[in-house]
Amino acid sequence: QVDCRTFLAVVNFVEEGFSRMDDAESLSVPSLVDYLRQAHSYFLDFALPVIRRKLIESIDCSKSDEVAFLILRFFDEYVCEVKRHMEYEEKTVFKYVDDLLHNHPSQNYQISVFSKHHDLISEKLTELKKIIIKYCPPEANKNLLNAALFDIYICEEGLESHCKIEDCLFVPAILKLERRVNGDEK
Repeated sequence: QVDCRTFLAVVNFVEEGFSRMDDAESLSVPSLVDYLRQAHSYFLDFALPVIRRKLIESIDCSKSDEVAFLILRFFDEYVCEVKRHMEYEEKTVFKYVDDLLHNHPSQNYQISVFSKHHDLISEKLTELKKIIIKYCPPEANKNLLNAALFDIYICEEGLESHCKIEDCLFVPAILKLERRVNGDEK
């Protein structure tokens, strides 16, 4: 079941870049966590593998073209970085939030730890696009490469939006939850 207020907050944030809801308390934290988990699955299990397949098809990695292999290696390293980022959120941040929701606050973790070290995971995609455009092998299939580049642009926007949702909706909601659970609510 989708929480209507949370759904509208996320949609408005994605479309307009801000949330019209002044109070993080009106968000459903379980719904927000579920949304973020679903987004992780979308990027890791669908969007990034599709981009990889399109890159392989477009730059023909069957030949010993060093540039093609470097592009693919750069992309694979990026995917590993995204996986690490999202696994940390799944195993540490979301577990922490789940414990908070069950009134079991952690003594050695706070959402501010996540917030301080949260970085945009989309920035490396900008670098990848520049590398592909500048060093694209001449024999690459231009139509497939354009399709891969288009998907990279879309993925980059999606990841930027995802990180901003975490920073601007998720973190404030969890800060409010922490204060409530710890009895510090103002």
